[in-house]
Amino acid sequence: MKKKLLSLLLFATPILTFAQEKGLDQQIDEAFGDATGWFVDIVFYQIPFTDTISIYWVLFPLILGALYFTFYFNFINFKGFFTSINIVRGKYDDLEGRKDHKVEIQKSEFTDEEDNPDTIRVEGHEGEVSHFQALTAALSATVGLGNIAGVAIAVSIGGAGATFWMIVAGFLGMASKFVECTLGVKYRDIEADGTVYGGPMYYLTKGLKNKTLGKILAALFAIFVIGGSFGGGNMFQVNQAFQLVENITGGEQSFLNGYGWAFGLVMAVLVGIVIIGGIKKIAKVTDKIVPFMVAIYVAASLYVIFYNYDMIGDAFGQIFSGAFSPEGIAGGAVGVLVQGFRRAAFSNEAGIGSASIAHSAVKTKYAASEGMVALLEPFIDTVVVCTMTALVLIITGNVAAENASLNDAQAILLTSGAFESAISWFPYVLTVAVVLFAFSSMISWSYYGFQGWVYLFGRSKKMEYTYKVIFCIFVVIGAAASLGSVIGFSDAMVFAMMVPNMIGLVILAPKVKGELAKYMNAIKSREA
Repeated sequence: MKKKLLSLLLFATPILTFAQEKGLDQQIDEAFGDATGWFVDIVFYQIPFTDTISIYWVLFPLILGALYFTFYFNFINFKGFFTSINIVRGKYDDLEGRKDHKVEIQKSEFTDEEDNPDTIRVEGHEGEVSHFQALTAALSATVGLGNIAGVAIAVSIGGAGATFWMIVAGFLGMASKFVECTLGVKYRDIEADGTVYGGPMYYLTKGLKNKTLGKILAALFAIFVIGGSFGGGNMFQVNQAFQLVENITGGEQSFLNGYGWAFGLVMAVLVGIVIIGGIKKIAKVTDKIVPFMVAIYVAASLYVIFYNYDMIGDAFGQIFSGAFSPEGIAGGAVGVLVQGFRRAAFSNEAGIGSASIAHSAVKTKYAASEGMVALLEPFIDTVVVCTMTALVLIITGNVAAENASLNDAQAILLTSGAFESAISWFPYVLTVAVVLFAFSSMISWSYYGFQGWVYLFGRSKKMEYTYKVIFCIFVVIGAAASLGSVIGFSDAMVFAMMVPNMIGLVILAPKVKGELAKYMNAIKSREA
């Protein structure tokens, strides 16, 4: 199958090379934009708040939902923090490995009759990956270009104060992640061979009492996650990575200028090799890449911060004072709050539902145990990584209103320059990090899109490889073409996932409370 995938990619290369001819990708982009602009406008509609401030409506359910879950679960995002770390460390692994434990897994209505018995009995814990691997697989999809470029744009528009609200939103988002990932494990399907199928498609269908509503919401989510996987989780990632590589190697004079398709082809082959192996292979890659990426980035950030140690106090002063009495292009405390919340929501995807797909593959018999692990995700992504980026930009004096109009590629260069002021060679390291960020995001999003694909079209090998080949072809297209409207449409689909998912989270919250009580009682019994 690997040979077939490579052959298809090589066959597609001449077509993709032709697609670079002047004006063709722009024509496609414009036509696509005309056809899908209405959908993008709906999802990213901005509600006017003042003369200068507008708020994306999608932020309201995301933030209000996170606030609701924080209170409903008695501040689980704070009280459960150290328990979550202990779960990842393996302190409670003995709760998962009782030899006498047997689980009944009901056959899903979406499974093929001939391939699966009505009931499967599994000895011990069930699933495909460890708690740590599930966490890194989900993190690899969220920790990425948004943490570098998006933060630069947010603090340029909202000033240093946006960082404060970004942190607040990150803490609140931990509660949403807990809920959706607990449900992902509780309502997952497990095949006879141990393959896991999970995510909002399954908890919406199985969990909601109104089965018709559940199926409609699940189908909508599946469509949205497939679209998001091709664009924001694929084309955007490789496109931005190529632009940075091209810039670091000479810009317009780079030997790579005009060879985006070649860069995309190499990335597609590497992505294809990983995703053919499924979530186990993806997790084996992400559990090495993600800790390495985060460690390098945080270490470099701390170096820049402490290199300018005399400015640390002033930086935090700007963050706290700017959060409530800001100056700058956004104008007003509400403007800064919106920028911080927007960046956090767009970065950690809490409430979107995507992460529950990766977390549902975990080896556990307690659904809430993985929900607890998942709440660490927004903390690492937003509270740690995004805050580090913001501090570096503030300390190095790169927070300016004129940077508010930068696109993502330009914002990455702004961040790169901020690091370069203290570490002359860091732009090269950042380039490698961005490529790894993009690569890890693509392989995780391929899994998300694949789960939506097989939910709609069936779990056959033919359907599996059809999706994976299409995904790899889009990697090449993303690097070679400038398809802004296509990527904009896919971003809209990512945030449209929030609508069916949030409905399910609110309705099913009591089920999650029951799972949490069951797991906490098991921990108390163990420690008694």
